[in-house]
Amino acid sequence: MRSNDGIIASGGSNVAGNAVASGQNASAEVHYGEQAADGGRQLSPEDIGGLLSKLIDELGRSEHPERDDLIEAAEDAREEVTSEAPRKGKLKLFAKGLVEAVPGFAALATLAATIEGAIRGL
Repeated sequence: MRSNDGIIASGGSNVAGNAVASGQNASAEVHYGEQAADGGRQLSPEDIGGLLSKLIDELGRSEHPERDDLIEAAEDAREEVTSEAPRKGKLKLFAKGLVEAVPGFAALATLAATIEGAIRGL
């Protein structure tokens, strides 16, 4: 799945990045290789900064219980990724934590997976 414009999953559902599974003992996984999440083009730090800005906007409109903390972390990551020498380890930890923090919010989970894939491609 390349985008998620809203999926409703009930029962035993699990959202992980760009994958959604629904049903008893549901499981969803997304695997990234060296290919960027946008279909092959590696995103620039400025592109990733734009994705982080979009995430910040989406979080601001969401009802996520950790919205304020996630916005602050995304702002820090945006500053880091656009710095002269971004620390990839710090960004990867942010991306992993982000994906883990938004599984119940499908649109945020998709955006988080895109950001994580782009950071892995740095």
